[in-house]
Amino acid sequence: MLLTRYGFREWMIITLAAAIPAAAGVYFQWWWLVGLSAIVWAALASFFRDPLFRRPASADARELVSPADGLVSAVLSVPEHIATDGPATIVRIYLSVFDVHVNRMPCDAEVLGTVHTPGKYLDVRIEESAKVNESMVTRLRAPSGVLLGVKQISGKVARHIVCPIKTGQRFVRGQRFGMIKFGSTTELVVPTAEVERVLVQKGDRVKGGVTILVRMKRA
Repeated sequence: MLLTRYGFREWMIITLAAAIPAAAGVYFQWWWLVGLSAIVWAALASFFRDPLFRRPASADARELVSPADGLVSAVLSVPEHIATDGPATIVRIYLSVFDVHVNRMPCDAEVLGTVHTPGKYLDVRIEESAKVNESMVTRLRAPSGVLLGVKQISGKVARHIVCPIKTGQRFVRGQRFGMIKFGSTTELVVPTAEVERVLVQKGDRVKGGVTILVRMKRA
């Protein structure tokens, strides 16, 4: 288990903040303070954890892996989406503060661009938040030419979307590409006409880079 580089500034601040009372505890031999500092550091730093050795549950390139850890909060269709330039199927994932918040690519893909939309910071457990909160859509093109995307959505606590990628950059399935700091929502967006089967439903727990969400008609 590592701490993600996307949270370098935060976990350094957490470490320094915990070190001060811990040092005081050692000096005055207040071992309870040392223990408390360690517990608080572990609780806060764990938000920025980045699990190692994750592999997709299937080797089939047609099967798209989850871009995030969390709970499937909705599976729906929309008549138009900026990521697909047409009708889209969306798998929405709710991330609590206890989930890993590193985002991963659903398939081998080339980045076509990103679209940032300012917005509100409603609690992500409110359905409306996915439509009105601040968001970042990463537009992708699979090797087959299929257009798809990943949408990162801020929440009431999460107000910092990290997506340091560039147009033309290429990624492999399951590769890290960013994160959302603290509770948030991530959506996988795929063209409805290209979907063979959605393999999850509302209420399922999913693991980023591992769980298969959608099987496409072509890779």
